[in-house]
Amino acid sequence: MKVLAPLALGAMQLAAQAANAQEPVLAPAPVPSTFGNYAPAVQYADIVSSSSYVRMRDGVRLAVRVDRPGKDGKTVDGRFPVIWHHTLSISQQTADGAGGRVSDYRRVQELVRYGYVVVQVARRGNGQSLGSMRGYHDRNEAQDAFDMVDWLSRQDWSDGKVGVYGCSNTGDAAMHTLTMRPPALKAVWAGCFSWNKYDAFRRGGIFAQWGTGPTRSIEQDMAVSPVDGDEDKTLLAQAAREHQESTRLFDMWKQLPYRDSFSAAVGSRFWAEGSISSYAKQMLLADVPVYIQGGWFDELRDQGMIARMNLPGSRLVIGPWKHCDNNDFALLQEMHRFYDRYLKGIDTGVGAQAPIHYFTMNAPEGRQWRSSAAWPVAGVKPATYHFAKGKLATATPARTAVSFKADFSVKCPDAGSGSQVQPCHVDGAGPAFATAPVEQDTEVTGDPEVSMWVKLDGPDANVFAYLEDVAPDGTVRVVTEGRLKASLRKLDKAPWQLPAGVPWHRSYAEDAVPVPAGEAVQLQFAMMPTSWVFKKGHRIQVSVTGADHRERVRTPETSPVITVLGGKGQDSQVILPIVP
Repeated sequence: MKVLAPLALGAMQLAAQAANAQEPVLAPAPVPSTFGNYAPAVQYADIVSSSSYVRMRDGVRLAVRVDRPGKDGKTVDGRFPVIWHHTLSISQQTADGAGGRVSDYRRVQELVRYGYVVVQVARRGNGQSLGSMRGYHDRNEAQDAFDMVDWLSRQDWSDGKVGVYGCSNTGDAAMHTLTMRPPALKAVWAGCFSWNKYDAFRRGGIFAQWGTGPTRSIEQDMAVSPVDGDEDKTLLAQAAREHQESTRLFDMWKQLPYRDSFSAAVGSRFWAEGSISSYAKQMLLADVPVYIQGGWFDELRDQGMIARMNLPGSRLVIGPWKHCDNNDFALLQEMHRFYDRYLKGIDTGVGAQAPIHYFTMNAPEGRQWRSSAAWPVAGVKPATYHFAKGKLATATPARTAVSFKADFSVKCPDAGSGSQVQPCHVDGAGPAFATAPVEQDTEVTGDPEVSMWVKLDGPDANVFAYLEDVAPDGTVRVVTEGRLKASLRKLDKAPWQLPAGVPWHRSYAEDAVPVPAGEAVQLQFAMMPTSWVFKKGHRIQVSVTGADHRERVRTPETSPVITVLGGKGQDSQVILPIVP
């Protein structure tokens, strides 16, 4: 069993790395390079893999798999840039808990053939690594990331330049690496992560999100492939036992209803500790290029867009994808362009292109992919639609009121599961308000906003609003969504930049105000961003419910009666960002 020496950082090494941070003269790209299109020739035929353990500062051993360029089955001599992944298992198999989807994140190892070393590091408490998880992306794990970047930069197969990548929980891990400002870190690619964990996992103050992290049995962990030299699984068995001491995230998160809730399980206000938004200044000081990936059908899409707004110079690609998918888009080629530019100093053009590339759904063929210098995009005109007796009206209607009881039995059997679960329209779950069929294709690109007046029969309710596309045959497709717990309706100024007009709720315990019986209150919240064309003849619809099939823990526990109001003085409305 090969266990490498403990990590050590010297002041002279740090100074030397800082001195070498000067921007290199760019070399010309070896082949044409445009957005999503970059295919240089393979340089090395083989990928040679090995695995071992590396001790952290506290003695915990992390499993590391190193994939190096090879020829005739042997590693080639030389120093290469390193791209690493702070992941759940170094073997990256579905049974390891790494997920069953197949996307380009499973193909990053192929970059070894183009002159990179690609490294998998299992986070403490996961996969083959020992130790246990304290919460989810805590600062102990972030320090591991700092130490690993330093270690990777000092190996005899490393040229000292390190990039990191990840998506979902490993996208968060990649961004937490950036918060630590390791001197050797030169590029970050992160997909489908959270900017602020409360806003991502308690969106609107409601526990209706799929992700509560990895929770595995000893038997599941023992089925993982062991590290080289541990074929009898002695250390793997020790790791599996230690993993059982990890924080159970579902139990922890359901006990943290407010942004400032304190977790006795980990001894901190963990929504803050585990959020990269808490370390925005550190990320700015790091001054490392960041490329963000999102998907229009991923529940974290707003988080990546907010991160881009608060990290000047960062880039974003967002397509018609679910969580961490890329469908037929050549995501790996775009990653390759990014890393060649910032780890090899090759002018791939990625630095000169527009910072945002986004896909507009239902746009004409050949015009779906667009680029923008900013979000919201130029030329957007807000259009206000008022709730009025089943209709979305362009003028304030006469006073209306429609009451319904939240349906806690709501089911969506075709909505999927896990990280790719989708919202769905349920007939009769609540009132729906629709336009007449649109007379021409109508593009909505941006962050829709909801301002809704309601009365409740009790002190609280979870209110959901869905923007929907109703086809001429009556088929309903959810375009985007928003939600808010009524008791957390108090507005505040966000401590970070948001798209213009997007409401924000601090949601501290002291901000919770029960709804007085029979009193009308205003709920203001954003829907998640989208770019969608409502085709001619389709209707734009907003549906309102008091429950969602993704809710994990419901409070209140009894089904409330919600009355949605409309008209003068109680004007419920949705504001849509229309591209003329």
